[in-house]
Amino acid sequence: MRMYDILHKKRDGLPLSDEEIAWFVAGYTAGDIPDYQASALLMAIFLRGMTEAETAALTMAMARSGDTVDLSAFGERSVDKHSTGGVGDKTTLIVAPIVAACGGKVTKMSGRGLGHTGGTVDKLEAIPGYMTTLAPAAFLRQVQEVGVAVIGQSGNLAPADKKLYALRDVTATVDSIPLITASIMSKKLAAGSKNIVLDVKVGSGAFMKTPADARALAAEMVKIGKACGRNTAALITDMDTPLGNAVGNILEVKEAIAVLRGECDGALREVCEALATEMLVLFSGMTPADAKKRVRETVDSGAAFAKLREWIKAQGGDVRCIDDPARFACAPYSMAVKSTADGFVTAMNAEEIGAVASVLGAGRVVKTDTIDPTAGIQLSKKTGDRVTVGETLCTLYTGKRETLAPAAARYAAAIAVGDAPPETKPLIYDIVR
Repeated sequence: MRMYDILHKKRDGLPLSDEEIAWFVAGYTAGDIPDYQASALLMAIFLRGMTEAETAALTMAMARSGDTVDLSAFGERSVDKHSTGGVGDKTTLIVAPIVAACGGKVTKMSGRGLGHTGGTVDKLEAIPGYMTTLAPAAFLRQVQEVGVAVIGQSGNLAPADKKLYALRDVTATVDSIPLITASIMSKKLAAGSKNIVLDVKVGSGAFMKTPADARALAAEMVKIGKACGRNTAALITDMDTPLGNAVGNILEVKEAIAVLRGECDGALREVCEALATEMLVLFSGMTPADAKKRVRETVDSGAAFAKLREWIKAQGGDVRCIDDPARFACAPYSMAVKSTADGFVTAMNAEEIGAVASVLGAGRVVKTDTIDPTAGIQLSKKTGDRVTVGETLCTLYTGKRETLAPAAARYAAAIAVGDAPPETKPLIYDIVR
């Protein structure tokens, strides 16, 4: 088999065989295929696309390129959730204990944040003592006993994806639905869960900017998940506005605790309950209506919060902070951003707000940046809210005083205020099953 022949086929729009795709993935992962030939293939895929069978083959080959997790001991109850990334997205901290309290086995390997999106691992590390690394046996034991374990992604989980994504990033081939699908789903398959729920974000703070593009990606990932033997569903959720009212690690942990205590309603709780409902439907066979009722009861009864405490304690976290969030560290510097106009908040550039959080220290511009867990933004006004001159739009928090003024200017520029309230957009656009 020759790389030249594979390139020739895809250049001419012909489908590649499972064997050809597997050979390419294995060869590139091992370093036997040079970057210039892999780049050529990525561009050919970007321009010519892939069939469903090709995408499934690429996904499976990438999933098998490194370690895989065996969750067969949990039968049909193993379940995982993946978000395509957004601003203020702390859904895992809320959804995981809800689903575990409902009898699911939540097994999740999460990543760190980069750019304007936050990472689940960064949020969990903001909890004193929390261990984001567990030995495989300890990971499985915790899932069996507690119902949930969330750790950092293994370095050898789908290593082909890591190599290929780095190449896509510098060859203008990131925006390819087959390649995005294979990237996301290969890691989910390698992680082993029988049931997978995807949260596909759409809007200014998301990778997919339009509902049509989000639906196309969601449909492709669901098809590939099912083709690879996994029960898969996807929710398309809004990310034109940051999710919830907190952006930044400790601030988001506090907000997640408030939701599970029943102290916080609104968009964040609604999205989390919808995701948890779909996860229950997949692993339990419950009807959507019954699953939704069960999820709400689990939150309202305090069972989900109790499961959060059990989970955090099992992974070494200080549950005193969960019981009393005032124990969390606080940023030494803060600044309120005030409205300069009367009217309504008509739009928020969520991506730019995420970037502001990074400037304050809550995120990374490059992978080597150090996170300040106390840094972030507490939102006081969101899209659709009425504002008056001098009213607080948000409060900025940081450990670096010099970042406050430029961050405040950028935040103010990311908010639009008009005379009339904007048209209401759906929070959940669609569910793809």
